[in-house]
Formats: sequence, structure tokens, C-alpha cells
Amino acid sequence: MRAGAEKGDGILIIGGGLAAARTAEHLRRAQFDGPIAIVGAEAHLPYDRPPLSKDVLHSGVDDVALKSADFYLEKDISLRMGCAAVSVDVEAQTVELADRSTVGYGRLVIATGLVPKRISSLPDLRGICFLRTLDDALVLRDRASSARRAVIVGAGFVGCEVAASLRKLGVEVVLVEPQPVPLASVLGERIGGLVARLHRAEGVDVRTGVSVAGVIGAGDEVEKVVLTDGSEHEADLVLVGIGSRPATDWLDGGDIEVDNGIVCDELGHTSAPNVWALGDVASWRNSAGRQVRVEHWSNVAEQVRVLVPAMLGQELPAAVAVPYFWSDQYDVKIQCLGEPRSTDIVHLVEDDGRKFLAYFERDGSVVGVVGGGMPGLVMKTRGKIAAGAPISEVLA
Repeated sequence: MRAGAEKGDGILIIGGGLAAARTAEHLRRAQFDGPIAIVGAEAHLPYDRPPLSKDVLHSGVDDVALKSADFYLEKDISLRMGCAAVSVDVEAQTVELADRSTVGYGRLVIATGLVPKRISSLPDLRGICFLRTLDDALVLRDRASSARRAVIVGAGFVGCEVAASLRKLGVEVVLVEPQPVPLASVLGERIGGLVARLHRAEGVDVRTGVSVAGVIGAGDEVEKVVLTDGSEHEADLVLVGIGSRPATDWLDGGDIEVDNGIVCDELGHTSAPNVWALGDVASWRNSAGRQVRVEHWSNVAEQVRVLVPAMLGQELPAAVAVPYFWSDQYDVKIQCLGEPRSTDIVHLVEDDGRKFLAYFERDGSVVGVVGGGMPGLVMKTRGKIAAGAPISEVLA
């Protein structure tokens, strides 16, 4: 299907993930009956990314589309996939695509997500993989099917989830992280230590406080990874999971303000007229007046609830959302509610060696909860976090 948005009432959405699909879906739910078009760089229907490091990798799942092709036909939403946007002319209200064609818009929504960070010093060897797209996941799965030893560079969520998936496939894993523990910058050192314990219990060699010094190849294949502590680790698979950055290169030099993501107000409106942004690529102004870019799946749903009615001039929702994210590692679902910081006081109230529950205190109030394998107790805390309840009330 060819993108059919035209300058006027048409809404053009750039992106191929959750934010793009949900925006189109909610526009129709909100009774918007004008043209809607989605343009995406990948040659797939808009799809869900969390399964890439889990079900796609270790369970052979191939279909992660958020909606079927029939859904877009029924809702009269045009798709043009496999053709990236390369520039925006905000005055003419057009977007140029990689095939040199242009698409007009009345309103533009940018939901291009992230691109993985690279290590420029690594050699060009087969077996060095990244994970952001479905195609990346399929390449990684194919490589993992015959791999015996893997080195994962970076113990963030992607690195930890892939480590768990590779262990399920019987691959020996070395997990390398320059911070003192996995996920230290997100969950703090105490909780990160519990995550490290979980992986070690599953046979992962967790190496913290070190980085990669180099990768050695035999021919064009990966052979070993050398760490900054001098240790060498044989590997036929290397995953680089050192984080991602907003996919905004195509906006360089344009009229849309970018600063660690597309700069938006509290409703998702950018510095350019008739241009909006949401999801991982967007830095929204929060209630405290700070620009915040959130890379969590659940954040998209909250932003869509605000952005769509704001675009259409409808009544905005009044509810205040409590940030939430989760990560599935082995048989443990790690969940976080609120906005914990590494400087918060941590109250570890449950720890059976695998499952755990911790509350985060700041200025005497509960500001977050993190649990591993305790979904009921985590979600029960949502109201208290929203209300800024005293930590004594939660602990009681």
C-alpha cells in the first residue's frame, strides 16, 4: 500500500514500532476520519520489540506484528514500509523518503525510536551482532543456533535478556559490564547485585568493572574477546549491547529541535508547527519543567493518551501515570514502578535467593518499587507511589 497522506487533514506517522501503530490506532478510536499513513524504514508490519531478545531468540517465534495487515486495511490506514524518511521540510509540510519520493502531511508524528550504539574500534568480523530490529534478532538467532560460547558486551536490559535466552539455548555466556553490577544506572548497585546473582546462578560468567579491549578474529570469524583486565575469552558470538541513541540523524540541520531526542512540550508538540513526536525518540517536558526521554514500552501508551487528543483538540486525560517497566530474565519477571534513583535509600524487604522486593525511599516518601518474581506486591504499590506516601506506611 502506498502512503496517501496529503497536505491538509492527513496525518503522517514516521516509524515502524509500537508508538507508530498505537498512534494510528488511537486516532481512529478518537473518530479521526482523515487520511492516516505510516512510513517505516523496515520492511515489516509495525511490530513489538520486547519479544526480540526473548521469544524470537530462544523460542523460534517469527511473527511479532502488533496488528495484522487486515487491521490496517479495515481502518483505512496506509502503509509504506521498507522506505526510510531522510528529511523533513516543515514549511512545505513534506517528508522526503530514501527512494527520493516525497510525502505530504497536514500533521506529522515522528516515532522513529532508537539505533544501537557501536564500538568503532571493533573489527569487521562475522559473529559480532547487535539487537534492535527484527532482522537483527533473526541474524542473532541463526548465529546462536550453532554457537558454543558468547560474550555479551553490556549488562543493560538487552544484554541481560539475551544472556538468559542464550543460556536457555545451551550457549556458554560471559557478560561484560564496566559498572560495578548489571543495571546499576537504572536500579542501583544493591538491586543490580541481585540481578548479577540471578545470572551467576544460571551459569553466566558475570564480569563487572571491566570493558572490552579488543576482539580477535580467525579469518573473518570472531575467535576471542580480550578484556581490559587482560583476560581472554573464546567466543564465536559477540553481542554488543552498550545502549542506544535516538534515531534523529535524518533531522540534522533541519527546523525540528533535537537535544538527546526530539524536544517536545508536555503534549508531544515539537518546535516545528504541526509536528509531534513520541516514544523512545522523544524528549517530553515533565511536570517539573525538565526534558525527559523515557525508553520504556509502557511510556508509549501514556504518551499516546495525551498526544492524540492534543492533536485533535479534544479533552486531555487527567490521570497522572506512574512510570512502569519490566524485564523477563529466565523465569523471573523483574518489574519497576516509579522513578527510583541510585541515590535513594533502598529497603530490601523480601529476598529468597531468587525472588526479591525492594522499596525506594527519598525524603521520607516511597518513590519506587522493584520486584523480581513478585508481580502482585509490585503493582499493589502503584497508588502509594502516585500519592507520595510515607515510606513507613509502605513498610508497615
